[in-house]
This record gives sequence, C-alpha cells and structure tokens, in this order.
Amino acid sequence: MFTSLQKIGKAFMLPIAILPAAGLLLGIGSAFSNPNTVAAYPFLNIKVLQDIFSIMSAAGNIVFANLAFIICIGLAVGLADKDKGTAGLAAAVSFLVMNASINAFITLFRPDVKSIDTGVVGAIVIAFVVANLHNRYRMIQLPAVLGFFGGSRFIPIISSFSAIFIGGIFFLIWPTFQGWLIAAGHDIAGLGYFGTFLYGFLLRLTGAVGLHHMIYPLFWYTALGGVEKVAGKSIVGAQNIFFAQLADPHHVGLFTRGTRFFAGRFDTMMFGLPGAALAMYHCVPKEKRKMVVGLYLSTALTSFITGITEPIEFMFLFSAPWLYVVHAFYDGLSFLVADLLSIRIGNTFSGGVIDFTLFGILQGNDKTHWILVPLVGVIWFALYYFTFRFLINKFNVIIPGREKDENVLNVVSNDTITNLASSVLDALGGKENINEIDACITRLRVNVKDVNKVDKERIKQLGATGILEVKGGIQAVFGAKADLIKQKINDIIGER
Repeated sequence: MFTSLQKIGKAFMLPIAILPAAGLLLGIGSAFSNPNTVAAYPFLNIKVLQDIFSIMSAAGNIVFANLAFIICIGLAVGLADKDKGTAGLAAAVSFLVMNASINAFITLFRPDVKSIDTGVVGAIVIAFVVANLHNRYRMIQLPAVLGFFGGSRFIPIISSFSAIFIGGIFFLIWPTFQGWLIAAGHDIAGLGYFGTFLYGFLLRLTGAVGLHHMIYPLFWYTALGGVEKVAGKSIVGAQNIFFAQLADPHHVGLFTRGTRFFAGRFDTMMFGLPGAALAMYHCVPKEKRKMVVGLYLSTALTSFITGITEPIEFMFLFSAPWLYVVHAFYDGLSFLVADLLSIRIGNTFSGGVIDFTLFGILQGNDKTHWILVPLVGVIWFALYYFTFRFLINKFNVIIPGREKDENVLNVVSNDTITNLASSVLDALGGKENINEIDACITRLRVNVKDVNKVDKERIKQLGATGILEVKGGIQAVFGAKADLIKQKINDIIGER
C-alpha cells in the first residue's frame, strides 16, 4: 500500500513539473500587461512590449486552462510500467472520449443540465484506468484475423471503450460527488485559521515519507480548495482560482483566500530552513566546519531560491525524527500566520524567492501583501535558528559534521553522472536487485528485491544527503541530480 501510494505521488510530479515554466510566462506576462501596472509605469506602454507580454500571458494561461488534460496524460505515463508513450496517447484519447460521452448523455437524458466538468478528478480516474489496462494488456495476443490490433495497439481501443462507461458513471454520480467535495471544502474553510494550520502541518509531516504529493493536488485542483467566480466562470481548486484571477486583467483587490494553501510556504522555505541550516553549521565543531560549509550553504540557498527543502530536512530527519515534527509544527504556524495577516501569494511549484518574486512582488502589494513576508521572515529565521541550535546541542543530534564516522563526508564529487549512476547501481545491489527505479524532483525512489543488499553507507558517500528505507525499497536524496541518475541507471539496465 505504501509503495503504491509513493508511486502515485511521484507520478503526479511529471505533469506538475511543467507548471513552473507556465507560471513564469503567466506571472511575468500578466504582471507587466496589467492596465494598473502600465499606468503606474508608463515606460511599459510600448506596443511591442505589451504584445510580447500578452503572448507570454496567453501561453502560460493555456497550460492552466487545460491542466486536467495534461495531468491525465502525465499520470498515465508515470503509472505505466513500460511503453509509456502508448499509455500517454491512450489517456489523451480516453479523456476526450469520456468528456464527449458525458456531453452526449446530457443531451439525450438531461437537457436541463448545461454541462458536467469533472476536472482533475475525472483526469485521475481515466489515468488510473488506462495505466491499469496498459500494464495488464499491452502484450495481449489476439486471434490472427485481429492480430494487427494486438499488443500496444489494443490499449487505446480498450481504453476508449472504457472511457464511455466511465463517462456514464460520472454522468450519474458527479453532481452528488461534486456536492460532497464542495461541502468538504466548506467544512475545511469553516475550521478557519486552525484549518490552515492543520493543512500546513500535515503537508509538511507527510513530506517526510514523500506522501505530500497525495495531499496538495486535492486542494490545488478540486473543490476542496474552494470554488470562485472569476471573469464570469466558476473555477474550482485553489491554484486554478489563483491563476484565473492572475490572468484576469480586471481583477482588483487581494487574491482570494484559496491562496492560504500557498502563502505559508514562503517564510519557512526562504527564511526558516536557511536559519536551521545556519544553526546546524554553528553546531558543528569549529575544526570541522570547513568540511561542511559548502554543504550547508548550498542547501540553504536551494531552499531560499527554489523552495526545495529535502536536502536540509534529510540532514536531521533520520537522526532526530522528533525534530522534523517540530519543523512541521513551525511550518503549520507559518501557514496560520500568513492567513492571519491576509498574505495572498500563490505559487506554481514551491515557496522559494522565484515564485515569491513572480507571484508576490510583481503582482503588487495591494493584491498580495507581499511586504509582510520578509518582516515575518526575520522572526522565522530567528525562531528556526535558536530552536535548532538549542535542540541539536541539548540532545546531541547527529548531523553532517558531528558524526563519529567522518567517511560519510567523502562525497564523490568528481564522478560524471554516468559513473555516478553506475556506482549507485552497484550500491543498490546491482541490476538483478532492481524491481523498479524512478525519481521525483530530489529523491531517487527504488523498489528492490532485497533491501539487505543495499549499501546505504556507500550511497551516502556517493552524495546522498539522506536515505529513507520503506517497505520494498529505499529513497535516496540526491537533489537535482536524482532524475539524471535515474535515467542513466535505466539506460544501464536497459529500461525505457
């Protein structure tokens, strides 16, 4: 069950990975083509510039307008064992067939209903069905007269017929199911500031084992994250609402409260965790600090700039899991404080300075209250710094630089990715010990036949800042190199 949930979680990362680029286009284009911005900065009122910004805004907006379709394809590709391209094509066709079928059912049996939009929920259902059909039947052999339609060609066919059936089910149940989602969203909103804290706390807590990807998409893309009217259209999901308002040149005032599922991230990632990194560095004996200064500096900058936090978190997660709970509690408080102060900043991927600049500063303080983030950030930096420094020294928490065995600091930094991948494969027990290997943004996720054959210390020496053992495999944090290592290992063992 745990392994399956992890696989689903990492599959979400494939379609979501496109959002930062789309958000960049939409954020810059919308910010600099907004009539209020142009009025405030007349030098922007140049036709060529405004045309470019309008094109950028349209290019970014089209991604978010078709997010359900993109997620459907990406999930199917991520969940397929092999021949992923066929799974993606089958998912695309099936998603279109499902929606066409729903419209046909409405025309025939419920002409009083204008439309049924299943959004990301429908995309997820189609992706799961297609991936399961693909993994089970992609090698099917049909009778000779139908031989041409066997194998991978069978998948789009059987998936399309299944999509008609799924469309019929959604036609019957979706109004009721959507009502439940909206009611649940209202209940969460009814919890007020405590609900915001709980979301941030649980999101960070589940991030320790990589299951946070199972939580936030439900709030970002379904009615759990709210329902708003934007430019005359009903939009569901916190991130969908934010980007719809961002693309609306007539939107004035603060962005809506759906941003409470985003705004709390910035102080933790830009200020809190860098403060923790400085505290950990100061907890290292002075004679060893030269060996780890680059490690702590790079992880702090990674968190500040991009919002990728695993490199810092995995330095203390395994030696002191309770300290991670403290961190999750502080992160929940950050969401609570942001909500209390009406900070209304959205994001595409994470809470680093890139998203903060695009969706906070560039959108204006009157829409986001971004000026409050660095003010709270100073407090958050101090809170993390003094808490971590006290607890690490008080309970002698083992972090890089405080180990008795200094071999773990011998990171193999001169290896090429190919050589590094080969070394990692050996440390995983070799090709014969691998069932499946994949990666999310920072973690190498490996399902192995025998976890006892995995040399964890060797993997640490090869540059992993942390290793988490789960039933059936391990996760190793390699930062941005994780996906490159995965691809090279798959090349070595002959997977595609």
